[in-house]
Amino acid sequence: MDRLTELRNVAGMVSRETLARLDFFEAEFRKWSARINLAAPSTLEALWNRHILDSAQLFALKPSVLTWLDLGSGGGFPGAIIAVLLVEREGGKIELVESNNKKAAFLKSILGAVNAPARVHISRIEDAYKRVEMPEIVTARALAPLPRLLDLAEPWLARGATALFHKGRDYAAEVTESRDAWRFDLIEHASKIDPAGRILEVSGLARKPADRSD
Repeated sequence: MDRLTELRNVAGMVSRETLARLDFFEAEFRKWSARINLAAPSTLEALWNRHILDSAQLFALKPSVLTWLDLGSGGGFPGAIIAVLLVEREGGKIELVESNNKKAAFLKSILGAVNAPARVHISRIEDAYKRVEMPEIVTARALAPLPRLLDLAEPWLARGATALFHKGRDYAAEVTESRDAWRFDLIEHASKIDPAGRILEVSGLARKPADRSD
């Protein structure tokens, strides 16, 4: 199967120009990875499938969404991939929050090179609440367990944003733990890349009242 077909199978109908931008991203990612740690070296051999396509599948879940926010963007998954895909979605934009200066420099360089509608905040997530516009979708991948993710994303999710969080085989235990402190609606999307993985779509987030019983 050729790469364009693979991409369309997970992200929906995208152009050859978008594929070319992702090929460019991959090549630059490999160059930068030789100097700074953008991803675990053991995963670079499967970079296209394990990271790029895995990130791109979010795009098909919300085909009409224009405003995105990616927390703890790291080497750009899924935020930078969504940014590249948004190049051809009129009015689309994404904000990426990354505290590591070197990783943020990579994100700014590569996203600027492909004219992606993205803004990179070099900041801790907790310090970005007042600087980031209200998004429709909040994403995070390999950042933290779900209870912590909900805590970090609460300022946006409690105001109506929806989360799309990548999770692995232990996602069910994280969901159960999260319900101790939070109320939320949940849709589980099977990953198109990882048979054991899920994309957790979280909405209607509200913190449960503290138990005041003695």
